[in-house]
Amino acid sequence: MNSSSDVLVIGGGAMGLATAIALTQQGAKVTILSRNFQEAALHAAAGMLAPQAEGLEPGPMLDLCIRSRDLYPDWTRQLTELTGLDAGYWPCGILAPTFADSPPRYTGDVEWCDRTTIHQHQPDLSPDIVGGWWFPQDAQVNNQQLAQVLLQSARQLGVTLEEGVGVTGFETKDQQIQQVQTTAGSWQAQTYVLATGSWSQELLPIPVTPRKGQLFAVQTPKQTLNKVLFGPGTYIVPRQNGRIVVGATSEDVGFAAYNTPGGIQSLLEKTIRLYPPLADHPLEACWWGFRPATPDESPILGHSPYHNLILATGHYRNGILLTPVTARLITDLIMTGQADPCLTNFSWQRFTSSSPSTERLALAH
Repeated sequence: MNSSSDVLVIGGGAMGLATAIALTQQGAKVTILSRNFQEAALHAAAGMLAPQAEGLEPGPMLDLCIRSRDLYPDWTRQLTELTGLDAGYWPCGILAPTFADSPPRYTGDVEWCDRTTIHQHQPDLSPDIVGGWWFPQDAQVNNQQLAQVLLQSARQLGVTLEEGVGVTGFETKDQQIQQVQTTAGSWQAQTYVLATGSWSQELLPIPVTPRKGQLFAVQTPKQTLNKVLFGPGTYIVPRQNGRIVVGATSEDVGFAAYNTPGGIQSLLEKTIRLYPPLADHPLEACWWGFRPATPDESPILGHSPYHNLILATGHYRNGILLTPVTARLITDLIMTGQADPCLTNFSWQRFTSSSPSTERLALAH
């Protein structure tokens, strides 16, 4: 039996690491159980911080995303001060070009650029681009750098990281987790956090399913783009070292762990139509990842059917964006016992018409 922690975080991706870091900074003793760090969606993302460019409808989800985007400058600065490593945060803005045949994407108070203005914003766009929208507050982070910064931050703060340990089930009594069973024996803590992303249904019957995304990258000799391009069916995310990340498909194919010619071809066609110069640069890499999708494409956060299990999963295509606010909300909930009012909108209970007591019993047996 392993029982040396206040909080046991199940899942070692962005949510698990960031939450463990925040909890440790508040004085908690934290252990992370991570089955495979390299499987985390954190590694596969493009790193856009794009609540406005994504065209989210006004409401709780957009509010949460903007709240998290606004945390990014200070959050990444603090991580850099702790580790000496650059998280790759870049407030470059996002440009959303449109073709004449593009369907409407945005409503409300957004900044429209006509044909002349958008081609001044970004030279070498397709001549078929007729205009677009400019989102100066949206940004990006280099997710590969962020992954290393989070990992190093957790280590430096004394978080216990157990890599290669898969959780296989919960032992429960009276709507409490008594301990978790793993591939390395049983583990016990006062509080548990489920942050296993696309794999959450393996441990709890909540509606989180994998949505596969394929991406590729090209390498340019110099920085040819200075802002993210968010086009119809594709996005182009330039790094400051000349690398350009392009994504992403959205496929309901389970855990199909491979790239496909059709998936990459569709991205290439849309990307080259949007920004033709990309066709002439070396194709550096192709990869895929699994977004944890929910029926309403919003995360599941806060209390669970078990009194000492907290949920931090289901972030779908906004996982990188929502990492700092998720860590803050979950940490505050655990350390103070008080739930931020916004968590009501992201409760697991929105997916069931059963009463809370009935649902707890159903899940506990």
